[in-house]
Amino acid sequence: MVLGILTAIAACPAIVGTTEAIRHGQRQNAREEHRGTKTHLTISLLRRSEYSQRFDGAFVVLKDKKLWVDTTGMSTRDESLHPFTGYFLPYHNMATVWQEAGFAKGEGMVTTISNDPPFLNWVYVDRETHELRYGIRDEAEVNRVGPWDSTKIERRLTFEGWEGFIAVEETVGSGLWALYFDVQDDGLKGDGRVGTQDLRMLEVEIWRRELRLDRETAMIERVERIKAREDSSSEETTVS
Repeated sequence: MVLGILTAIAACPAIVGTTEAIRHGQRQNAREEHRGTKTHLTISLLRRSEYSQRFDGAFVVLKDKKLWVDTTGMSTRDESLHPFTGYFLPYHNMATVWQEAGFAKGEGMVTTISNDPPFLNWVYVDRETHELRYGIRDEAEVNRVGPWDSTKIERRLTFEGWEGFIAVEETVGSGLWALYFDVQDDGLKGDGRVGTQDLRMLEVEIWRRELRLDRETAMIERVERIKAREDSSSEETTVS
């Protein structure tokens, strides 16, 4: 009996280690799974101000090849404004380049540009103006395509390893503020950019927000899981 207890005690560290390894793997899988899940993007101001009520929770939308902050909710009424609906996706031949540049990780980022058909475009930072834009690969690859990532806990959006997003009121009273990334951390004042044009600018944080799960979406996901299971069973039968 004593020997059995001693054996169990001796085995405890190994059991705990194995359990922790399993849990770590599960947590890692959960963290990585979100990267390929479609999300919307919403905004909050880095510093509280008179604009906070208008910005906090505002959605990022697409229009005219640019990303905008919709501060009035007009995207629910204006079909020309498509809510950002995207996810992280490896960008062709860039993973090694980014690793060699010292980035911990990161990928490209895509978004749908319409509901039907759900065409995808790459999201990028314009190399000259530093605007956040979207386009096909030919348009994106000559600019700054990433790496895009998110913070570990709150999952705020990052670009090139940090958060330097700025909303700019290019047209007063329009309700749409253009999104930029302050690449040089100089207030977008270099080389005659918008920081030199006496426009209203606000530092913002960008949050990934899960899409609402309605019944139709849930049914589609169930069908996809059933199909994946049937395909897996079919492959196992073929191998055996």
